[in-house]
Amino acid sequence: MSEVRLAAEPRTEFGKGAARRTRRAGKIPAVLYGHGSDPKHLALPALEFARVVREHGHNAVLTLDLGDGNSELALTKTVTTHPIKNYIEHVDLLLVQRGEQVTVEVPVVVTGEPAPGTLLTQELTEVTLQAEALHIPEQVELSVAGVGAGTQIHARELSLPQGVTLVTDAEALVANVVPAPTAAQMEAEGGAAEPAEAAEAAAEA
Repeated sequence: MSEVRLAAEPRTEFGKGAARRTRRAGKIPAVLYGHGSDPKHLALPALEFARVVREHGHNAVLTLDLGDGNSELALTKTVTTHPIKNYIEHVDLLLVQRGEQVTVEVPVVVTGEPAPGTLLTQELTEVTLQAEALHIPEQVELSVAGVGAGTQIHARELSLPQGVTLVTDAEALVANVVPAPTAAQMEAEGGAAEPAEAAEAAAEA
């Protein structure tokens, strides 16, 4: 993952009212912390930061321009999004150094189609990895092309870039391929459910 440069302004007002004013001004309230330093309260440009998250994911590494020639390297640690309106409300940033190893959650993306007559279930959508701050993979791809029924894929079988270490339990089940139910089995299951539903309705009556 490449490093992205972004302007950041210090924030001197705090609280919900101040956060709302920051967002109305087209900026996102953020806090930068780590390495034993005092937290820095910042404001990030909303449109530019949203673009960074879209293009580089939630583990984006930022070079923050703090003015007066000062800059800091930071890992995007937590992005809080409004549950209804879907705008970014707040960002937590972790101060990092070049060459430093960091622990992050990375999405697992399944590619390809398993063998005909099978059904794939993905048990893990993310895995925890340790990587150098400027070389965090945006995702881990898992190909299931042509995989047959009865196949179980564990975290230890994932293909990771050089220098990246798996932190998730190596035996954790990531994906499971099972035989797809036949039409007769689905019909039998549906028929078995109907008497149960009728009995439940009778009991409620």
